[in-house]
Amino acid sequence: MAAGLDAAAINDAVAPPGKLPGRHQVSASIAKLEILLDRAHFSPGEIDGQLGENAQKALTAFAGANGLSFDKAVTPDLWSRLAAASEGAVIVKYTIADADVKGPFLKQVPAKMESMKDLPALNYTGPREALAEKFHMSEALLQALNPGQKFDKAGDSIAVANVIDAGGSAPVARVEVDKTRQTLGTFDAAGKLIAFYPATVGSTEKPTPSGTLKVTAINKDPTYRYNPKYRFKGVKSKKPFTIKPGPNNPVGSIWINLSAEGYGIHGTPEPGKVSKAVSHGCVRLTNWDAQRVAAGVAKGTPVTFVESSR
Repeated sequence: MAAGLDAAAINDAVAPPGKLPGRHQVSASIAKLEILLDRAHFSPGEIDGQLGENAQKALTAFAGANGLSFDKAVTPDLWSRLAAASEGAVIVKYTIADADVKGPFLKQVPAKMESMKDLPALNYTGPREALAEKFHMSEALLQALNPGQKFDKAGDSIAVANVIDAGGSAPVARVEVDKTRQTLGTFDAAGKLIAFYPATVGSTEKPTPSGTLKVTAINKDPTYRYNPKYRFKGVKSKKPFTIKPGPNNPVGSIWINLSAEGYGIHGTPEPGKVSKAVSHGCVRLTNWDAQRVAAGVAKGTPVTFVESSR
């Protein structure tokens, strides 16, 4: 993490001048930009202070939705429009609550699905992971903003991204999943793009369907059911099995069921890998983005799968 990256530096940051930082370079201005995008419901995925592919996708979508453009530079107009989309400091103080440190926590998440089926719950591995997800941040950025903090003591004050009260989800008339760009957008009844998220869409072993499906159910804290007919890579079991709920469940904390057997929109135990690693045929978002989508859709909402040129 970049030296001198703290709450004041991020809150006071202005649009990056000239050439944008490299995608692996951490900067205060990019951290601020990511938080502003998240608050506008144009998600950069995990907020990590880096202008990676997901943040660039969100910037491009936000600019287009506002009649602007984004091409290798954040213009003053684009920065001003982002800043005007929400209010308040982007980094704020948060007092760690008893519930944040209570647990129970897992020592580690098993690498194989078969090893998960006997666990009573797929909980967080500790309060740092729980708090990072609560505020849509990478654990590395959360730690950088709070050097020396172990995040295990209720009553301690920490610096976090100000994203909790980013406004409710507007009613969604339709959902569009772009299989080429690996994104999900939600639209209102007038056809306006109202929210945008990076996604992991499908895999070679179980491709995501084409055409239009519909939402049939929304399940919070879902139980994951493995069907051996899918023959997922790395899963040797010939018998069906279930994995208990929890944020580190293979489908995360939300399952939006679609009208094709075995397909849905869901969360993930690894938010940093969204749009960067294959899915098992479904549409994978960060847990917090999946929760926002779930809050806006209803039974019967159409979900269209499209392919586009990059």
